[in-house]
Formats: sequence, structure tokens, C-alpha cells
Amino acid sequence: MSKLDLALFGGPKTRATPMPGRMAFGDEELALIQEVFAAYKEKGIDFGYQGIFEQRYTDAFVAALGGEGYADAVSTGTASLFVALAALRLAPGDHVLVSPCTDPGTLNAIVLNQLVPVLVDTMPGTFNVGPEQIAARIGPKAKAVVVVHFAGQAAPIAEIAALCREKKLLLMEDCSHAHGATYHGKKVGTFGDIAAFSTMYRKNHSTGGCGGVVYTRDLDRYHLVRAAADRGKPYWKEGFDEKDPSQFLFPALNFNQDEVSCAIGLASLAKLPGVIARRLRFLELLDAGLKAAGLKACSLAPFTRNDSPFFAIVRVDASRISVPVADFAKAVGAEGIGVNPRYAYLAEEWTYLKPYLADAFHCGNVLAARDGSFNVLFHERHGEAEVADVVAAIAKVEAAYLK
Repeated sequence: MSKLDLALFGGPKTRATPMPGRMAFGDEELALIQEVFAAYKEKGIDFGYQGIFEQRYTDAFVAALGGEGYADAVSTGTASLFVALAALRLAPGDHVLVSPCTDPGTLNAIVLNQLVPVLVDTMPGTFNVGPEQIAARIGPKAKAVVVVHFAGQAAPIAEIAALCREKKLLLMEDCSHAHGATYHGKKVGTFGDIAAFSTMYRKNHSTGGCGGVVYTRDLDRYHLVRAAADRGKPYWKEGFDEKDPSQFLFPALNFNQDEVSCAIGLASLAKLPGVIARRLRFLELLDAGLKAAGLKACSLAPFTRNDSPFFAIVRVDASRISVPVADFAKAVGAEGIGVNPRYAYLAEEWTYLKPYLADAFHCGNVLAARDGSFNVLFHERHGEAEVADVVAAIAKVEAAYLK
């Protein structure tokens, strides 16, 4: 195979037609939106927020996590991170240990709560932090840990939670990639003191274009979540008058979610088990296909039936190919396959963030994991035909670039 046969250089694409659209929102979501309109028309008022559909949605969300605790729907995933941290009531300047590979929203929420991020490297060969890596970064100013469950795969959160209890550190889980994932039989989000979920439209479970949920098992902390998401209002206090700001607890913005979005979330949440099952099936077929192709440089990163896959991570042995891994991945993308050739969400690489970090700690493990892999983007509507095209595209590119 010559590189001139690659689509990148004018050859025919492996997949000539676009990958199928996800179309995650369907008749179930539409029916519940119509139910919102009908319910509030019957009441003779307009729908807003903190209403009957948010209550139904958050009740269902808590039930999906095992039935114990409290949840509040907020406007975005970034808002869920900010509100969750605000509800921990840490002091300005406190240090927060955090996964090094995540959306800027995670780090920005720490900084904008006047806290100091301390990057923690991942376990070797992975994108998730472990207890050993966290323990190595605990300093005298450390007060909390934020663990990201990356790409739908749970970090070793039970062991991390035990470490945090031992060291008297608060633990927040960022579950934005991992709705429905489990660890030791428990849903992610239920191990720490508080958890944040993004529910924007690309996530396995979503509430529309944007959205988020904050979850906690502690009632007092839930009250603080509600206050941090709604201008500091102590809604739970007897005699509270929301038209009297002199009663508000602290400065806070309005991060409320609306009733229509919560209705969408209610329908989407019911689909989540099926979504996870179909995504896992795609990974199983892809893994089998890559192995059957007899590839020398490429393999699928390990996954388990406990995952809630967000995207697929393909590992590449850079010593076996004649181009950088990112260039290899771009060639796969040119074959008509959805890829992210170089995951840019490594916090230590963001120039704007460096003045806010506790130090210049280098996260070599996650850098090596990123530079030795690329992501294949997929969703639950990808099936056997899409698997075949992904395998064929990767095999074609490997044949052209193999040393």
C-alpha cells in the first residue's frame, strides 16, 4: 500500500458517505416537551424553573444512581462544576487536586471559585488518576480532590475515596463523560462528597443543547448547591421570602435549568441503559475487528462492561509507523472516519491557565498516553457497517505508514 492510495493524498475514501447522525432526541423527548406545555397551560401559568418537571427529572436522576441523595439541574455542565465546588465552601486560596486531562470547565470552575488547581498525573498508560498519583501531590494547603472519569471509564474511585477520607480531603467526582458507568457495582458519582454531570447534547444522557446536574447524598450540602445555583437563596429556611434579597446567604449567580430541558432529560435518562449497551457493542465489534485485521501498530485501549463509553481510544505504537501519531490519525480521518487526532485537553498545555496553577508540575504519564493514541468518535447509532469502515480505514493507513 502506497501513501498515495490514501484519501489524504487524493485516493478514494474508505467510507464515501457520511457517518450516521446521532439524532438522540426523538418522539419520547417531544412527547414530554408537549407535556410541559399542557401541564402549565392547565395551571394557567408559564413554565420556568424549579418546577414539577425538574422535580420529576431530579428524582429519576437520583433513582438512576441508586435512590439515595439529592440532585439539582443546572444550566450547563460547566455550571455544575462551578456550583459543586462553590457548595463545598472552601476558603480562597485552598488547593484542589485535579485530574490533568479534562475540559477547561473543570479547571476554570476551580479558578473562578478562587481556589488553586494542583495537577495530578494519571496512572501509567491511562487517562485516569489513581490513589498513588493523588497521594504524591497532597500538600499542606490541599483541601479537596476533583476526579474526572475519563471517556466513560471509571477511575479507581473507591480507593481514591478511602484515601480522601484518610487525609480528610473533600472528594468531588466529574462524571461528565461517564453517565451510568459503575465501579465495584456502584454508579460513579456516588463515591465522593459531591458530583457534577454535564448533560449537553453530545453526552450519553442529555437535557438538550446545554445542561448539567449536581448530585450529593448530604442534605445540608444539597441546600448549599441550590443556593449556589440560584443567587444564594436559602429556599429551605422557614419564612424565606425570595423577593427579599437581604435574606440571601452569599453572592451567587443564576444557574437554574428550565422545565423544557428537564423534560428532555427525563426522556433521555430512560434511554441511557440502551445507549450504553449499544455503545459497548460497538467497542466489542471494533476490538474484534482490529484484532482480526492483524494490525501491527494499532489496538483498541482496554475497556470493560462497567464503562459508559464516550469515545474510543485507539493506541498506536509510534515506533512501528513512519509518521507522528497525530498525522496517522489525520489520515484515518481523511478516509471518512470521525476522529480527534490529538486530544488537546491537557491542562498543563494551556497558556492561559499556567499563572493559576500551584506549580509547574509535569504530567508525563498522561502526555505519553495522549501522544500514543487518537480518538475515534462514535455513538449508539454506529453499527456493524461503521465498525467495518473504521477497521478498514485504520488498516489502510497502517499499511501505508508501517515501517
